[in-house]
Amino acid sequence: MFADLFASGRGRPSVPAEVIAVVMVLQALEGLSDRQAVRRLETDITWKAAAGLSLADGAFDHTVLVLWRNKLRASARPQRIFDAVRELIRASGAIKGKTRRALDSTVLDDAVARQDTIDMLTAQIRRVRRLIPELQTVPVREDNIAGTGRPPCDWADPADIERVVSELVDDANELVWAGEELQGLIQEQTDALALLALVAGQDVEPGERPGQWRIAQRTAPDRVISVVDPETRHVHKTVRSYRDGYKAHVAVEPDTGLVTSCEITAGNAPDADTAEKLLHGDRGCREVLGDSAYGAGRLRRRLAERNKRTVIKPPPLRPAVPGGFTIDDFEISSDRSTMTCPAGATVELRNGRAVFARHCQGCELRSLCTTAQDGRTIALHPDHEFLAAARRQAATAEFDLVYRNKRPMVERSLAWLTRGTNRRLRFRGIERNRLGWAHRCAAINLQRLLKLGLAAGPEGGWVIA
Repeated sequence: MFADLFASGRGRPSVPAEVIAVVMVLQALEGLSDRQAVRRLETDITWKAAAGLSLADGAFDHTVLVLWRNKLRASARPQRIFDAVRELIRASGAIKGKTRRALDSTVLDDAVARQDTIDMLTAQIRRVRRLIPELQTVPVREDNIAGTGRPPCDWADPADIERVVSELVDDANELVWAGEELQGLIQEQTDALALLALVAGQDVEPGERPGQWRIAQRTAPDRVISVVDPETRHVHKTVRSYRDGYKAHVAVEPDTGLVTSCEITAGNAPDADTAEKLLHGDRGCREVLGDSAYGAGRLRRRLAERNKRTVIKPPPLRPAVPGGFTIDDFEISSDRSTMTCPAGATVELRNGRAVFARHCQGCELRSLCTTAQDGRTIALHPDHEFLAAARRQAATAEFDLVYRNKRPMVERSLAWLTRGTNRRLRFRGIERNRLGWAHRCAAINLQRLLKLGLAAGPEGGWVIA
């Protein structure tokens, strides 16, 4: 199972692969650091028994776990442990004949602290000068980057803060321009320069005087919040739920709570964009359940093309006038050539747009339709028919019965996955955390299989008793 991780054909003493695999799964199950996991293997008889060790057997150095994770990430099958557990699920028949999959996501807190613009600039300037010795000759204001703390500044004086920002942005730009002239830079060096250019521009705007910079009163799209982990993001799971970190996605079989697929993305990645990856290769899936975060028309169309039914809550319609007409109150011809408003006026649809301007003048229903001075204009969504069908489906008793009875299990599975300290990530970057999340899902699946009655079959293999 792990032979491809070691290219050398020469045998040499090492920690057995089955021991490492067991320790990584138990580590993910109990949410332990590398040092804590090795300590448990040394002192806990249940861990020794699970790993097939005797009481007299010792453990190994905690850095061995780092080595194995690095090798797994670099391999063609980084999630092979999770895949092995999925194969066990298939072989045991735990989800045989179960064709529903429920999708959901949750926010995992990152392993680093959020940095403001000044902290990011000073930290990245230091890093670039350390990684690229040739740039140490580029003149910068040494007082701002001396030591490891913040630049000297009167933080109660906005003018002095603006001075520091201007100096740091100028120095960052000088380093970036000088770095662009260098030849033969390695990937780590070019990435560091690119990150410095990014943080020097994402949060600032020109000041009142030429050459002056200040913190912009806005938030840049896809804003980097830490140069220690540039892939972490601000996460708005809901309007009031606001954290920093990554988004963890799962597909769950709703009768058993078993995770059939998992993924980690940046915290600001839309749920619907990850749904197809979660369902890829799942031949047993025939029906997809999800909340309104998965209600995008594009996803509904792609699932329909793959002959998958959807029980996905549609996003609510927001009328132009509170309590007024929505697009569902307008009639669209079968060939999508005309649209008729609630007052009976019919106009042509041109490039997906219907302009009712001249019909709105003097219309008795205008106060319930639009507040626009020129009258109502409607632009149809490219996947309007799928969204409209979803809203009609959501109004049926059948939809309500399936959605309320089946979808909540995915939230319970996420609660198991994030229990205790497991909501806070231990690694930096998407790839490292993707592997850790896969191991956590594998561990919880094994625990869940035991609850469901996993046992050895009478003729070998595994069954659900």
